[in-house]
Amino acid sequence: MNHPSFHAGQTPDKPAYIIAETGETLTYGELDRRSNQIAQLFYALGLSPGDHVALLLENGLPFVEICWAAQRAGLIYTAISRYLKADEIAYIVRDCAAKVFVTSAACAAETRGLTEAGDAPVLFMIGEPAPGYRGFDREVAAQPATPVANEFAGRDMLYSSGTTGRPKGVETALSPTPLGMVNPVLKLLCIDMSGVNQDSVYLSPAPLYHAAPLRFTMTAAAVGATVVVMQHFDAEAYLKYVEQYRATQSQLVPTMFVRLLKLAPETRAKYDISSLRGAVHAAAPCPPEVKQQMIDWWGPILIEYYAGTEGNGVTIINSQEWLAHRGSVGRAYVGHIRIVDEETGETQPPRVNGVVYFDGGPAFVYRNDPAKTKSAYSREGWSTLGDIGYLDEDGYLYLTDRKANMMISGGVNVYPQETEDVLIGHPLVLDVAVFGVPDEDLGEVMKAVVQLRDPARASPELAAELIAFCRERISAIKCPRTVDFEPDLPRTPTGKLLKRELRDRYAARARTR
Repeated sequence: MNHPSFHAGQTPDKPAYIIAETGETLTYGELDRRSNQIAQLFYALGLSPGDHVALLLENGLPFVEICWAAQRAGLIYTAISRYLKADEIAYIVRDCAAKVFVTSAACAAETRGLTEAGDAPVLFMIGEPAPGYRGFDREVAAQPATPVANEFAGRDMLYSSGTTGRPKGVETALSPTPLGMVNPVLKLLCIDMSGVNQDSVYLSPAPLYHAAPLRFTMTAAAVGATVVVMQHFDAEAYLKYVEQYRATQSQLVPTMFVRLLKLAPETRAKYDISSLRGAVHAAAPCPPEVKQQMIDWWGPILIEYYAGTEGNGVTIINSQEWLAHRGSVGRAYVGHIRIVDEETGETQPPRVNGVVYFDGGPAFVYRNDPAKTKSAYSREGWSTLGDIGYLDEDGYLYLTDRKANMMISGGVNVYPQETEDVLIGHPLVLDVAVFGVPDEDLGEVMKAVVQLRDPARASPELAAELIAFCRERISAIKCPRTVDFEPDLPRTPTGKLLKRELRDRYAARARTR
C-alpha cells in the first residue's frame, strides 16, 4: 500500500521526513500518530470530508503533518505562500472557505487581517499562541492517535503564484478515493521515471506551499522513501546535503540550475553527488545551454515536465529525448496538444507559434471566478495556461514564452524568453529579465535588467557588451536596446520571475519623464 500509515506499521522507526539544516526527524510511526491526532482535531471542530483547511507555514515538520492529516481525513488543504501580503492571505483564506487556519509565529506578521475579521475561521498557532489564536500543539496533544472513521483521501487546492494578477484557486472534483491511490502523473514522474521507492532519499529544496514540491514530497513519503526538506535553497548547501544524506532523487527549477552552475568550479568539485539517480525539473522553460551544462555535469538523469497547478495537461521529456530534441519540454502524456493562432483560432502546423492548448485533459475551474475560467478555454473546450509555443514534426512541444509577456515592436510580435536564454549564458550574468518598454517610434522596445555575479562590474561598457553578445546569437529585433543593472531581481521562492513588478516600475518612470 502507498501511504505513510502502511509504512508506519512496517517500519515505524524509519525517518519519513528530515529537515536538512537541523537534522530534525519525523519517523513514519510519529507521522502516523501526529496526522491521526490532527485529523481527530479537525473532526472534533466539526469539519467533515470536503471541508477546507488552510496553512501558512515555513518548511518544517508541522507542515507535512497537517497536510497528511487533511489528506487522510478527506479534507481539502490549501497551503499559502508565506511571502504574500496581508490582503492576499486574507483573500485566499476567504476564497477557499477555510474552516481552520494554522500558522506559526514566524509567519503570522501578515495575518492581522484574519484576527480582525468577524467571520474568520478557527485560528491556530504552532508554539506559544499569540492573541487571537488557539494553541495548536496543546489541542492536538489532547486528541486520540487512532484514525478517524471512514478514511478516504483528501486533496490539495492550491493557488497560482499571482505573478500576473491576484492568485487563483484551482478546483477539481473531490471523489471518495482510497488512501493508497497515487496520482498517475506523479507515479509516472516520481516513481516510474525518477525511480523513487522505499529505499530512496528524496531531497526537496523548494518551498512546500508550491504544487510540485508539496506533491512530490508527499508521493515520495507515500511509497516509503525518506524525504529531506531544505528550509531555504542555497546552491552550495544543496550540494552539501546531496552528499550528506546520499540523496537519490530531487526536484528543482531552472533558476536553481543557474545558481548551481554559477558556483566556482572548485566549489562544485568539493561535493560527491554521485548518489543522484533522478532529477525532475519544471516551473519554467530551462535555457538550452543551462540544461546542456547540467546534463554534462550530472549525467542524463534530468527529467523535465510541463504542467500547471491546473493539471489540464502534462508533457514529459527525459535527457536522452531532450538531446535529440534540444529545447523541447516533451510530448503530451496527459491531453493532446493543440497550437492555436490567437487571432484566427486556427490550429497551427509544425514549427509555427501559437497559444498552447490541451485537448482531452482533466477539466478545472478557477474558484469563484467564472470569467477567468472561461478565458482559459477555447470554443472547442480546449484549455490553456497562457503559454506560447510550437510543435515539431514528432509532436514535441517547444515553449516560446508566456502570452502575457509578448511585446509588439514595430508591428512584430516578440517573445522575450529566447533573449533571456541567451543572456543567462554570459559568464558574468547571474539573472536576467527582458520585457517591453514604451517607445515613440516602435511602440515597444526590449529592455534587459541584469543581475551580475559581481555587481561591481556594472558599467555602460558591459551593457554594450551584453547587447553585442546577444546580437551575435539571435536576430537584432529580439535583442535589447538598453541594459540596466540591479542588485537583485524579484523572484518568488519557487523561482518564478515577477516580471510584472519590473514592467510596472519602468512604466512609472516613463510616465514621470
